[in-house]
Amino acid sequence: MQLAVEIEKTFGKPTDEQFFQFCLANKGRLRIERDENGQILFLPLAGLETGLYNAGLTFEFCQWNRSRKLGKVFGSSAGFTLPDTSVKSPDVSWLSNEKWNRISEEERKRFAKTVPDFVLELRSASDELWELKRKMEKWLENGVQLGWLVDVQNEKTYVYRPSQEVEQVPFAQTLSGENVLPGFSINLKQFIENLT
Repeated sequence: MQLAVEIEKTFGKPTDEQFFQFCLANKGRLRIERDENGQILFLPLAGLETGLYNAGLTFEFCQWNRSRKLGKVFGSSAGFTLPDTSVKSPDVSWLSNEKWNRISEEERKRFAKTVPDFVLELRSASDELWELKRKMEKWLENGVQLGWLVDVQNEKTYVYRPSQEVEQVPFAQTLSGENVLPGFSINLKQFIENLT
């Protein structure tokens, strides 16, 4: 369960630079995001099992991307500044080369103002499902083309696409990267069995 802290009433809405410096000052201690209202969100650390799955999933996307060279894969510590001014950090994300090449070298060192083409949120034991579903909706509202909410506890993935109903896919069914991640596929049941 995440904790939202409203600092705007006391200190005023932090600028992008102030928020970035706050995150740097707490690097390695806190997982921090900012919502579209300027609230600072403190996210719980994940357990070891979730960390294992997260590392494995990031590896799978990196392997696919290495063979295709269509963009860049990011892990759970990369933050994106979205059009609604929120700063979000998915567990795994992918950005096309076209978008990456439009980001200046200086902005690449910060929470760049860009929207990933693909995001994956991995539910840990400390995450509330409704909060992650809301986060996925916000990703779509800001321009993400494909999103996966992986719910290990219930062995299903919620697939998010613009202007479509959310699809629930059981772990035994292979997921496709569709036209966003061409050629990428994964069967999460087999993936988890291979890790454990």
